[in-house]
Amino acid sequence: MPDKTILIIGTYDTKDAELGFLADVIRGQGGQVVTMDVSVLGDPSKPCDHSKHDVAEEGGSSIAAAIAAGDENLAMQIMATGAALLASRLYQEGAFDGVIVLGGTMGTDLALDVCSALPLGVPKYIVSTVAFSPLIPAERLAADTQMILWAGGLYGLNAVCKASLSQAAGAVLGATRAVILPDAEKPLIGMTSLGKSALKYMVPLKPALEERGFEVAVFHATGMGGRAFESLAAQGAFACVFDLCTQELGNHIHGSNISAGAGRLTHAGKAGIPQIVAPGCYDLVDIVGWQALPDKWAHHLSHAHNRLLSSVVLNHDERRAVARAHAAQLSQAKGPVALLLPQHGFGEWDRKGADLHDQAGLEAFLAELNTCIPPNVDVHSIDGHINDAIFAETALRVFDTWRDQGLIG
Repeated sequence: MPDKTILIIGTYDTKDAELGFLADVIRGQGGQVVTMDVSVLGDPSKPCDHSKHDVAEEGGSSIAAAIAAGDENLAMQIMATGAALLASRLYQEGAFDGVIVLGGTMGTDLALDVCSALPLGVPKYIVSTVAFSPLIPAERLAADTQMILWAGGLYGLNAVCKASLSQAAGAVLGATRAVILPDAEKPLIGMTSLGKSALKYMVPLKPALEERGFEVAVFHATGMGGRAFESLAAQGAFACVFDLCTQELGNHIHGSNISAGAGRLTHAGKAGIPQIVAPGCYDLVDIVGWQALPDKWAHHLSHAHNRLLSSVVLNHDERRAVARAHAAQLSQAKGPVALLLPQHGFGEWDRKGADLHDQAGLEAFLAELNTCIPPNVDVHSIDGHINDAIFAETALRVFDTWRDQGLIG
């Protein structure tokens, strides 16, 4: 097996021993190493392949300017800009196969920019003292970032942090050897959904689209999945999107922590990607199931999905706000947009006779949406439910029309 090369990034003035340990483990497993120093004030014990001066200059600045900023936050942003640009260029030049970045909050902040600058499929590992923390917003995470908690690693090597670092070294090297990079020749469709207990359209849609020669990636619209979807859309990764579960937009505007960020339902449109959209499960806001119910939801009907996730049912005014948010986001689209509106409901729990059905609430949502749909959006009213066959058939009919018109590559 040919050797793979790992780019190791960190502040070599303060984490020299830890970064050196990572390099030794990777080399011990047959891998090769390229090093990048993102320090500002100090210097490594021995030169790195890409110095802190190289990093700052790649971003159009200098270490002198970073020091003169007199603020460690501003200084690290200078280094983050340079590190992201340099890593991107080095990857395009074939200098490395995967990246691992080590740090506390400063290093993690920089690492998020570096990983976002690299294409899908490049193994990206962040070893961080704040991995999995609410400090890290969804919108900062690249679609395929891997995070490892750096236990006991704030200062200096020890048996605890060596256990984390050695696993991280093996993980990134193993990932470069095992990864199957996306086939750039096969057009990719991005689709959003929840599990089949709530939304079922992907069951007929996925094979139908694959028969047409497309690959389909379905993203779980529970915050992080929507963020991954938006991240790839912003990169222009999709030939078309079937964004049929936009619940995260309602989550965001109503203050839930389970959010894909303020840009949900915008990145495909800004990239000019054709969008087939439906507000699947618009009537629910997801909340963290193991936390106390916030006071604002005290008088709302709720559904406990599992021990991690609960949903509250929106009242009529809250549904109208979700409708307006959809219209505002879709108005920014530069490509074609088809909005599918099944008149009998947008989630299995919202069916007539189901526990969360609210006919008046559904009508309030649809009425509000119809008053504010922007002119760039083509509306398809469907006499059925989102989980009925007619919904998937309508979505495919729109797709086939666009493909025949040459709008989908």
